[in-house]
Amino acid sequence: MKLILRVFFFFIISAKLFAQAPASANKLIYLDSLWTPGTPENYKYTRLIEDYYSEKKSYVYQDHYKSGAIKYIANTTNKDVIINEGQAVSYYENGNKKSSVSYVNSKKTGKEFNWYENGNLKSELEYSDYKKGEVDFKVNNYWTPNKEQTVTAGNGKVEDTSYDIEQSGIIKDGFPDGIWKGKNLKSKYIFTEQYENGKLISGKSIDSLNIEHRYKIISEKPLPKNGIDSFYRHFSSKMVIPVDIRNKVSEKIYMTFIVDETGNLVDPKVIKGVGYGLDENAIQIIKEAKKWNPGLIRGIPARILYKLPITIVKNGR
Repeated sequence: MKLILRVFFFFIISAKLFAQAPASANKLIYLDSLWTPGTPENYKYTRLIEDYYSEKKSYVYQDHYKSGAIKYIANTTNKDVIINEGQAVSYYENGNKKSSVSYVNSKKTGKEFNWYENGNLKSELEYSDYKKGEVDFKVNNYWTPNKEQTVTAGNGKVEDTSYDIEQSGIIKDGFPDGIWKGKNLKSKYIFTEQYENGKLISGKSIDSLNIEHRYKIISEKPLPKNGIDSFYRHFSSKMVIPVDIRNKVSEKIYMTFIVDETGNLVDPKVIKGVGYGLDENAIQIIKEAKKWNPGLIRGIPARILYKLPITIVKNGR
């Protein structure tokens, strides 16, 4: 009888332990306004990566507003650095759908549909491969918030406000054409652009200090003054890998930092590290790095988030 009770008691305890053992297979990440890692005390969004602790070809992830409302749902082929693949849907905080589009290797492809916050359809766009300097999508159809269609079958006029940019101009055969004018509501600059069959011919912006800037590319990435290859060589020379772990580590450090308007590298963060003190070493290298050429938005120096993968190889320095 005692043996039976002991076995029964052991079974109950084992069952409870087994029920409590599995940790969540998902991973919750806190993100700031720049979509870099935040903290539970300081964040704007959260990201839930489903089945994070399993090895899969792709992972479903959901972004949520601080209120808890769904913001975005998509698939990524890398659970640590987002590489969108397949259908992605975004939402306004009120729950209405904002956009729907497909990705191939993080690049939009096919048709994209956008909606206004009131639920009315806004636009039908179509992505394809175009030459450098050209707009990478066609505007097939466009509507105002009150359902008035202003672009039909790729022809008409657009008056749009998106991501703090207010702009208007003619659409011809799906692409911007002629003179487009607009302003940045946040950075307080105005701009005028000349297009021809979707290709930007010239642009002129006037910043908040009334300084004029000329450009032929809307967005230019920040770059090291001597080129990215030179920067990687410098980084490698400064990255010291302790002798006792040189045969243990063969991974990547994924980092982000901001290149500010003057070219300084600030606010470095490790998105995914490898440990052994190498993450801290990488951050210190960025903090001590020389100035880059700043990124430009419509010819105006801008603060731009830069993502940097660092490969650590076995038997490395």
